[in-house]
Amino acid sequence: MENCCGLLTSKQEPVPLKSVEVELEVRDHVATVVSTLNYENKEDKPLEAVFVFPMPGDAAVCHFSATIGQTQIVAEVKEKQKAREEYDDALSSGQQAFLLEESDQSPDIFSLSVGSLPPGESASIRLEYVTELAVQADEGLRFVLPAVLNPRYHPQGSEGVQVTSVPASLVPYSLSFSARVSSPRPVSKVESNCPMDPLKYLNTEQSQATVKLAAGHKFDKDVELLIYYKDAHQPTAVVEAGQTSAKPGTLMGDPLVMLSLYPEFPQAVMSSLASCGEFVFLLDRSGSMGVPMNNNEGSQTRIGSARDTLLLLLKSIPMGCYFNIYSFGSSYEHIFPKSVEYSEKTMEEALKKVEGMEDDLGGTEILEALKHIYSQACIPNQPRQLFVFTDGEVGNTKEVINLVKKNSASHRCFSFGIGEGASSALINGLAKEGGGHAQFITGIDRMQPKVMQSLRFALQPAVVDISVKWDLPKGVSVSVLSPPITTLFQGQRSLIYAQLTGQSPKAAEGSVTVKYSLAGHPSQNKLHFNLKPAEDSGLTVHRLAARTLIRSLEMVEDEEVVEGGEPDEGVKKKKVVELSVQSGVSSAFTAFIAVNKGSGETIQGPLVRRNVPTPMPMMAMCGGGASGGRMMGRPIPRMVSCSMPMRRTVMEASPSAQMVNVGGMKSCSMPKRRTVMEASPSAQMVNVGVMEAQSCKSMESCGRRNCSMSKKSKVMEASPSAQMVNVGVIEAQSCKSMESCGRRKNCSMSKKSKGMKTLLTAMRRTVSSCVRRPTSKGVVQRESLNCSLDIEPQQPPRDPLLQLVSLQKASGCWELDPALAAAVGKTSEEVENTKPASENKEVWATILALIWLHGFKMDAQKEWELLAMKAVSWLRAPNAPCVAECVEAGNTLLGCKVQKDALGI
Repeated sequence: MENCCGLLTSKQEPVPLKSVEVELEVRDHVATVVSTLNYENKEDKPLEAVFVFPMPGDAAVCHFSATIGQTQIVAEVKEKQKAREEYDDALSSGQQAFLLEESDQSPDIFSLSVGSLPPGESASIRLEYVTELAVQADEGLRFVLPAVLNPRYHPQGSEGVQVTSVPASLVPYSLSFSARVSSPRPVSKVESNCPMDPLKYLNTEQSQATVKLAAGHKFDKDVELLIYYKDAHQPTAVVEAGQTSAKPGTLMGDPLVMLSLYPEFPQAVMSSLASCGEFVFLLDRSGSMGVPMNNNEGSQTRIGSARDTLLLLLKSIPMGCYFNIYSFGSSYEHIFPKSVEYSEKTMEEALKKVEGMEDDLGGTEILEALKHIYSQACIPNQPRQLFVFTDGEVGNTKEVINLVKKNSASHRCFSFGIGEGASSALINGLAKEGGGHAQFITGIDRMQPKVMQSLRFALQPAVVDISVKWDLPKGVSVSVLSPPITTLFQGQRSLIYAQLTGQSPKAAEGSVTVKYSLAGHPSQNKLHFNLKPAEDSGLTVHRLAARTLIRSLEMVEDEEVVEGGEPDEGVKKKKVVELSVQSGVSSAFTAFIAVNKGSGETIQGPLVRRNVPTPMPMMAMCGGGASGGRMMGRPIPRMVSCSMPMRRTVMEASPSAQMVNVGGMKSCSMPKRRTVMEASPSAQMVNVGVMEAQSCKSMESCGRRNCSMSKKSKVMEASPSAQMVNVGVIEAQSCKSMESCGRRKNCSMSKKSKGMKTLLTAMRRTVSSCVRRPTSKGVVQRESLNCSLDIEPQQPPRDPLLQLVSLQKASGCWELDPALAAAVGKTSEEVENTKPASENKEVWATILALIWLHGFKMDAQKEWELLAMKAVSWLRAPNAPCVAECVEAGNTLLGCKVQKDALGI
């Protein structure tokens, strides 16, 4: 057998990118990132290497250069079409050229073309960008180096960027990453989702530190850093001098100021939550939502975590509100024709439908679902709050964000990016243009606490009448470059960029005052700052301000840019190009171009194109698109001579699996691993075999084309003591090439059976072929033909917290029944017999539930605190005359020591 010899293209040709080196410098909350990509042509012909890769959606790319031997060529920013023509002309004339351009569809995807790299030649590409770091709920600053680019789903008929992807484990180039952090305040810690070398402090004040990525990064996840300072974030102002070579009065020639505001709201107002609102939840049910949340064994699927989150949300919204739940894929669905009032009946009806939601709606066409939501009339005195849950794998990002912006006056949008590789441009753009808040759930993050934080934001009174007043010395004027502030949240940063014009006396000071109204209470925050420019800040603030202006212009229609007269269809583009060229910051209408004109030697021979692959986690390869749409991708390069022993485990095909061309594979996407039950820390795993795949010399020879098992079959879900049964279905012997791996075109496992009596009965389970039928509308239906099971279904156990939450009534109370007793770990008799005689059953049950939450689930308080507040409000009504006696009896029964005051009653 041949040994694995690295990654080759579809024509067995090597990839020229050898390594990526990334250096990060963080100053307070601003990051500067320098990436160096090293290329080498080991072939006997000149190459053009094309690499499509992800970037943070809000990054300002401000430098691009190439070094060949001792020669460095610094790129210029030019109008995109002119840059492309110059690049093509250079290649045609035998010159070396380098092109860096942003995707037309999404600002978080870039394409780097390295042209005419002669045989035996090396080239080093350096690109630099700056970005602001988002503040997390725990006051950490989040930096993400996107290492994963998932395929983006494009609606039928739309154009997409071409991406070459491979499984993360087969990426042929290496990554090194180092970070330097500095701040006026001490750095308390730096955390990461990837293995890191220990943090090293550079001074005794611990205000400067370095950290490095441990060797051997697998490219199976984005590199995420969470940076914590010892003091809470404080309002700051940074004044930066203009560029000496730029003309005074221009953006780059004048000083700029960057204000970081952290508004503090009165505690009395913050403790009161709104009791009205229309909550619209929009859930992604595309095929990619069926993959695990992370690479850990037994990880819950994205759709499974979203279902649990919807349970918490529906239990936490107050009585008197309205709600509806939409889901989308290639089509969209809604539970109610229009939003309904929140009640016990409507909540239970919604929860029953949520339980059946799977990743079975195909592609990721969010646009039509949003259009339908916005077509529904708003309910008077019920502010609309839109919650969007998606893995962000869409291609028409700008179109989606523009739609949200057009409707921003009628709602607030809270967005959640699920899993590795979610589009930061989409998730941040939805929240920014919708006046809400964005959250990312990656790695081992739990979705629920982040979503509940956003629900708390949504329930807080809206901040209105926001104004910014400047007080500057005589002779100094200010021009605000940032869009007007429309949203303020407690503990969240608001940034303002402004251009200062005129001369100020030495040691002069200025101030800015932000005024706003919160729940009828006028408030203000004032910040004083020195007008003397900071030292050694370079042009970071200018580049971030330019990026802010560019993004704002890109998001408006041409008609809005024109000042009077008839609209001219290129006005917006002209303004963006001028600003981009002046500032040296990339945009959707410009590109960086560098041509090596110095050698004078032309490169001989036909130019061969090589597509550098982008890492995509194996689990991301499992999701499929939908019929009628197309994934943004070229054929995946072939992996040669790979011996792939596969673990015996339950597999299932994506419900909407698309044909993926893996170096010649003509089958559906690889089957996804099915988590038979959600693991608990003590879960044990048992293998039960069902299918076998023989050793294949070529994957095309392994003919399972209609093997199918309906997806609803969940043999078991987890409880803390549950045994995890992993019903294995596939044995694969080593394959001579990945092209030779068996394919199950329409695989889907019967969704109806739940539970398992014993291991032996599960082993007797026989599954015969099942098929998926597309209807005339393109919606996939599943039909079990001959799936015979000799297993008696039983209700699977559930996570104890979710079990208790699921029993709460819409009003906030619990009922005293056997299910509640089981949820708190007691028998019905124990619960009944210890109830104080003078108290009614619902009060006793509700107090027991609250004591259990406070006594056993404080680590998950952010997930249940809102529904606990509902319960306390219910108890405070004239329902509970003997609360103290119930608390004492409940503590005795559950073995807790929770004080009545701690419960809030």
